[in-house]
Amino acid sequence: MTRLIEILISLAIVAALFLIVGIALPSSRHLEHSVETNRKLTIVFDSLNSLKRFKDWNPLVLRDPRIQLKLSGPESGVGARLDYDSQEKGLRQGSWEITASEPGKRVAYALTDIEPGRNKRTEFTLKPTGRGGRNVEITQTYDVDYGWNLIGRYAGLYVSSNVGEDMKLGLSRLSNMLAAVPNYDYAELSKDDPAKAPKIVERPAENLLVVTAAVERTNDKVMGQINSNMEWIKKVMAANGLEPAGPVRIVTNEFGSEMYSFDVAQPVKKTGAADGAQKLDIKVEGPVQAVFVEPARVAMVPGFKGHMANLPKVRDALRGWALTHGYETVDRPYEAWTGGIPAGFTEEGTYDVFWAVK
Repeated sequence: MTRLIEILISLAIVAALFLIVGIALPSSRHLEHSVETNRKLTIVFDSLNSLKRFKDWNPLVLRDPRIQLKLSGPESGVGARLDYDSQEKGLRQGSWEITASEPGKRVAYALTDIEPGRNKRTEFTLKPTGRGGRNVEITQTYDVDYGWNLIGRYAGLYVSSNVGEDMKLGLSRLSNMLAAVPNYDYAELSKDDPAKAPKIVERPAENLLVVTAAVERTNDKVMGQINSNMEWIKKVMAANGLEPAGPVRIVTNEFGSEMYSFDVAQPVKKTGAADGAQKLDIKVEGPVQAVFVEPARVAMVPGFKGHMANLPKVRDALRGWALTHGYETVDRPYEAWTGGIPAGFTEEGTYDVFWAVK
């Protein structure tokens, strides 16, 4: 009997200590970690203001490569949501949802998971730093409330080693992901006209007449080669009863320091036809090839104006926009020279720039 009383007293003391320590522990926890990147502020903000690239930087996918992710709501901004479902006991089900978004400044998320606590939230704040503000400091905070949940308060003792380590790993992976994005501020493309912002469009099936060339990277050589290739294309068009189905395109193969390899591609259709979506039987000659391309989704910069020498930067900016918004570019970029060939070698050239995406 005495032994039983001693055990009960010991348990009571343990329970009392549990209550006293639990009450003394913080009812909430706050964590903060930072990383710096040299990517443009636009790229950093857009990457965090959408959940399309969540799997490329968030550590959850490392803890369970088979985790199921489901996006819902708008593509970006407040309301964009990601739900996850895992068979791992430490993960199970949870979600991330954007609750606040200030362009170029911060993105806040509400979190749900199986860990103790409520009102879980994380926020990424962005601050230009370095010489001339060329870099961006990304600071992530994490907050959780436990209230009078004493089990939760004890769990809070391990937040720094659990959630904190995930934050460090996530920021490191985020920095590495951003480093793979071409560092061009694509927002500059539409600063004077929102209609010129990059976008995704559906490209229909097309018939193309194509001639490949490689010349010295001088205006005279490139323009001369384009005009020469166009003469061959016009000859084939006339022989087959064809007409242009859109502006001539230049498809970049290799843009070297001294040489420029490219294709001149002319979309064509039967004279008088509504479109060129049906594959045509075209008799070609000389260096001309007939190519039928299937429908595809493409990233596009509409209505860029300037000298053709500026196009490599526009192509990189377009690819940067695509990657930031969760699209993988494929094949080769190209431009439709909407203002014609001669104008393209002046500041009055106009183009629609394209890059196919998965």
